[in-house]
Amino acid sequence: MKEIFNIFLKNTQKEKIAERPRIQADYREKSSLIIPELVSLGVDSDIKELKVADYIVAGVAIERKTVSDFINSMKNGRLVSQLEELKQYESRLLIVEGIDEQDLYSDNMPEENIGMHPNSVRGFLLSILLNYKTPIVFTKNYEDTARFISVLAKKKPREAPLNVTKKFHDKKEQMQYILEGFPGIGPKTAKKLLKKFKTIREIMNLPEEELRKELGKKADNFVRIINSRY
Repeated sequence: MKEIFNIFLKNTQKEKIAERPRIQADYREKSSLIIPELVSLGVDSDIKELKVADYIVAGVAIERKTVSDFINSMKNGRLVSQLEELKQYESRLLIVEGIDEQDLYSDNMPEENIGMHPNSVRGFLLSILLNYKTPIVFTKNYEDTARFISVLAKKKPREAPLNVTKKFHDKKEQMQYILEGFPGIGPKTAKKLLKKFKTIREIMNLPEEELRKELGKKADNFVRIINSRY
């Protein structure tokens, strides 16, 4: 009887392990504190390259922004492109993380502190809700973000579209996106390189010393990836 009981106990344990919900997370999120926090909450993540969004949870596409990232991507126009891409999902969500750690806007704060007038931020938030039809969740910190994702992951999943693609408005944006795929190359650096050297081929063919002059320490990873074999 004891042996039979042990067999059923093992099967029950396997079933419990199999019941853990899984989500998809973009590979750029693997260094965040959210992934290990989700594990502690009983949610596993498949790390992969997502063409759109940072997380796919129960069929819902989630774009996550810290407060500073939200402000910066709003100013440089990147957030507009990301919101357009999110529209490919019927269910989508924007998470703005860290409102306990940094003010999103304040009428008592000098405009230069955030780089935008508080009413501009308010107007953009309204545009996200009304024009892009994308709900916004404001979270206290990464732990709070993970808890929201965990609650969503444990709901009944919805079917996600299979034909999601990265959308670009023009060739310039495509070129910029390619360069931003390199570690440490953000929108500002990508634009600077393209304005100066005009083509991606020209940038790739730059002598190493020239790359270091333009990129500083970021050139190490850039050069390594260019010269690596698949």
